[in-house]
Amino acid sequence: MIIIPEYLAIHEPDDRLLEKINNKKFKDKTLYKKHSNFHDIKVVENEAGRFLHYKDTYQAGIIRTSSYKGNLPYINYFTIPYIINPDIKNILLIGLGTGKIVNDWEKLFEKIESIDIVDIEENILDIAKNYFGFIQSIHTTFTLQDGIVYLRENKKKYDLIVVDVASDDGIDDRFLSKEYFKLIKKSLSTNGLFVSNLCASPDFEHEENTFFHTIKELYESEFKKVCFFKGNESDRVYYKTFFDIDERVIDITNVIIISSKSNFSFNKNYARFKNIELDIIPYLKDLYNC
Repeated sequence: MIIIPEYLAIHEPDDRLLEKINNKKFKDKTLYKKHSNFHDIKVVENEAGRFLHYKDTYQAGIIRTSSYKGNLPYINYFTIPYIINPDIKNILLIGLGTGKIVNDWEKLFEKIESIDIVDIEENILDIAKNYFGFIQSIHTTFTLQDGIVYLRENKKKYDLIVVDVASDDGIDDRFLSKEYFKLIKKSLSTNGLFVSNLCASPDFEHEENTFFHTIKELYESEFKKVCFFKGNESDRVYYKTFFDIDERVIDITNVIIISSKSNFSFNKNYARFKNIELDIIPYLKDLYNC
């Protein structure tokens, strides 16, 4: 079953702001177009930057505006593990996107030994290299495979596992199954960190926000330590960048979850974030529960 983000909203948007979004037209120039076994793919460039589309949705991209330059902002939460464990050596990324996060990790983690990338889309590696400047270094390997199949066959232990996957329509509920969590825990080192990107209404306390309550209960039943980040900064940057709006419009936000089989804490090792030109502090302020 596919979990469709739009169906998770519990509050209606402001009609005035929604109209502003719907009326916004970008001057997209199509740089690449292909139909694969899994996606209708486009790479487009417009006044906001360069973006990867699956069907009609932004899956990844590089924003280039006067107010913000970098990844789609929710991906910046994937750098927070550095503040928990700067000595991470082995990383697994399921879902490549533009690949920028991989190159950012190489600039952050001084002791990196390997970054294993898994993606089901056969064209994504070439797209990342040819259109988004991804540099595949001696640390990185790419495997064309379904993420859960990879986890089933994997015998390696990772200090960090990041899963950022979505179909054209939403999130496959296989990535919330008992088998999935068992496989993740099998592949984590003793103090390893697991980061996942989900979504929900930002009104986390509302009794009708059943999806968030479900994933919160699920993760807390599977891991010893779980931290939830509400995508306030991500949404702020997104709406400002694309629509010049200073508030969230649609009642959906990214929910970034950092969990582990062991306890962990956050330090203040912020200095190396200058290497990736990112102010991480606003993203850290989005910690909702830990």
